[in-house]
Order: sequence, then structure tokens, then C-alpha cells
Amino acid sequence: MYAIVRCGGRQEKASVDDVLTVDKLAGEVGTSVTLPAVLVVDGGKVISDPAELSSYRVTAEIVGPAVGPKINMIHYKNKTGYRRRLGHRQKYTHVRVTGISAPKARARSATKG
Repeated sequence: MYAIVRCGGRQEKASVDDVLTVDKLAGEVGTSVTLPAVLVVDGGKVISDPAELSSYRVTAEIVGPAVGPKINMIHYKNKTGYRRRLGHRQKYTHVRVTGISAPKARARSATKG
């Protein structure tokens, strides 16, 4: 069983015990977060209906912070002496998927009128 989850404007494939790198999340190391599912594949069954997906829960635990690669930018204008050097490192969070919970089957009432 795996799920496609939305986190930080991107979609990631997640199955239990996977470690995902997502955009920075607020929270301490060890806290649990819930990620919204976009699609769930359970064996041969594919669930993509939003009404059905609302009952699925993808829980993950924050493992720790991370940073992306250094990106260097240079602004330059010819003949004016304007030069500017900039840098950026995107902040990420590593999360470990702890569970994908399916909805519990409803018990049908045995009473018939």
C-alpha cells in the first residue's frame, strides 16, 4: 500500500517507513504530522475520489531539518559597474512515514423491518 501525498506544493510517493524530504515544517523532532493524501493505491485498488480520500490518514514523524544545495546568483549590468552576488539555500524537513490508515468498514445493521 502506498499513497501520493501533497506537501509544500509538491506531491510525493509515500509508503510506510519511507523517509521523505519536504519543505520546512513547523514542529520539533519526534512530533507527528498528518499529510493530505491525493491518491491511494491499496493492492490493485486505486482510490482517487476526494470524498473517499478524506477518510484516509497518512501520518509521519519529523526526523530532522535539512538544507538544499547552495544556489549562487549573479546580477550584472554592462558598462555601469553594477555587480551583485547572491546565494540561497532552501530549508527542508526529513519526515518518516509511520502509517497509512484505511477507513474502518462500517458494520451493517442486521435489523430489517
